[in-house]
Amino acid sequence: MKSADFAYHRPGDIAEAVRCLQEYDGGARILAGGQSLVPMMNMRLWRPEAVIDINGLSDLAEVTLHGDETRIGALVRYTALEFSPVVAERLPLLKAMVACVGDRQVRNRGTIGGSLVQGDPTGEMPLGCLVLGATVRVLGPSGSRIIAMADLYEGAYAATLAPDELLTEIRVPRHPPHAAFRECCRRHNDFCVLSVAATGHIAGNGRWSGLRIGLGGVNDTPVLADASMALLEGSRLDDADIAAAGEAALGAIDPPDDIRGSAEYRAHLVPLYVARVLRDLRASAPG
Repeated sequence: MKSADFAYHRPGDIAEAVRCLQEYDGGARILAGGQSLVPMMNMRLWRPEAVIDINGLSDLAEVTLHGDETRIGALVRYTALEFSPVVAERLPLLKAMVACVGDRQVRNRGTIGGSLVQGDPTGEMPLGCLVLGATVRVLGPSGSRIIAMADLYEGAYAATLAPDELLTEIRVPRHPPHAAFRECCRRHNDFCVLSVAATGHIAGNGRWSGLRIGLGGVNDTPVLADASMALLEGSRLDDADIAAAGEAALGAIDPPDDIRGSAEYRAHLVPLYVARVLRDLRASAPG
């Protein structure tokens, strides 16, 4: 199939893009990488009045440093994240996760901002940004505002942006020293059945603090395993602690049934994958 008719706009700056969004009052869609938008339009699941192509806005395609904070423009493509020396040094968790996004063609075109706005519950970038405590900057007619990743979604594929707001930037605070990530897929680079990411700090006495454990694909949005995190605070991540944390993570999930796996299967996998990721995290610490 081909898309329904639509108006096409290519704004010259961010302010013009926001004006276009305001003009169509919810009837326009932003075109960045197009890896979700174009297929949905071709299947006529989405029939926007207008498409606003922001690919000419080079200001949104940069990775910049502001002290301990790393700022990623919404138009930064997966490939740029994958091969950026700055991202490798400052955001190793995102670098590890982005290699699991789609295939090479998708990573060449897809953007981190598009992924966050799309809000796919199985997406790697929403999960990684949640675990790293990122915030996003959005711009609308009333000015800019900052949204924490924990507040970015109302549900699956439902970001809390207003129809006339544009996501412009992701701000990631100082990366914890240790991180680990795994996902379960039916085949390489498929949408995942579930994914788990974790970060943390280890003290000289071998005890862990500031642990953050995130789960993807097992709820309407990526979620933090709060009970597991609290359980492990100050622990040595020994095998008994890890097993208990895996079981506690079940309290954070409400898994779906879909073609990739049943809710029962996902619930079965959660303690196993949380334990594997925590063992990876423990192994990442010297000694």
